[in-house]
Amino acid sequence: MKPRMLAVLAATTMIAGPAMATEVILAHGANPGNPRYVAAEKWAEIFADCTGGAHSVNVAPSSTMGDDTEMLTSASAGVIQVTANSQGAMSQIVPEIGLLGLPFLFADLPAAWAVLDGEVGEMLDQRAQRAGLKILGFWDNGIRNVTHTAKHVTDPADLRGMKIRTPPDQMTIDIFEALGAAPAPLAWSELPTALQSGVFDGQENPLTNIYSAKLHEITPYVTITGHKYEATPVVAGMIWWAGLDAATQACALQATAEAGALQRSLSLEADEDLRPKMEAEGASFAIADRDAYIAATASVYDKYAARFPELVAALKQAAGQ
Repeated sequence: MKPRMLAVLAATTMIAGPAMATEVILAHGANPGNPRYVAAEKWAEIFADCTGGAHSVNVAPSSTMGDDTEMLTSASAGVIQVTANSQGAMSQIVPEIGLLGLPFLFADLPAAWAVLDGEVGEMLDQRAQRAGLKILGFWDNGIRNVTHTAKHVTDPADLRGMKIRTPPDQMTIDIFEALGAAPAPLAWSELPTALQSGVFDGQENPLTNIYSAKLHEITPYVTITGHKYEATPVVAGMIWWAGLDAATQACALQATAEAGALQRSLSLEADEDLRPKMEAEGASFAIADRDAYIAATASVYDKYAARFPELVAALKQAAGQ
């Protein structure tokens, strides 16, 4: 565990006391301006009001409580109570979560949300609870696109040998290996420095993350690949969750749903509106050959259907494939 995180945890433990303390810590990795950051602040407001002031919320943004994996570990251990986390990091604990990122699974954001809010979301929550985590709901982390320091990647052949940063998510790694790239995982907080130093040729993220982190200033060639979707699971540690009364649990679910509606609307708006802003700031856009990308990544479905046949079939059916 990083020294920075140890210091923060020590301080918050002294303040917050045991897992059932009045103060609830909601940690996430997003920076100001990101829809996740806005929604976390809204969650804190709604939850505190709903509980009649019995609980206050300390929002810890911008990876101040460690990276996504560390935040999940802290939640399961009862050190923090809630984290708005990443699909990639959570897939290391609950592998089935990674299936949401099957290539070109969802036509658009509303299609993904409809699946997450239904039976598939409930199935994933059941698996998460067995791993010590309760999924309160799914916020959005967008449909992802590729940025590069020097060129567009409209054809899969353009990715051949490309050093591309991915989240710690095996699905994303498998997609880019199928495309002939050289993917490697790296913590989100370390990405700008790694791009500036030339460790990577580029990266992949939704436009809202690219813009809020100013990655388009480092990798100005943006290719709209739409290669996968990612959710933001809002997760509570089961130690905390199991100790709550039913009314407080309902408040946590209400806060997640209402803040999530805001977060999703901001994410959808950003997906539609950010391109002209980024172009005005020097970014160059191109559209990928979607059919060529789909053909090149077909083997990824074969791999995961062999491991999780029922869930892959349920996802494809729910997504209308």
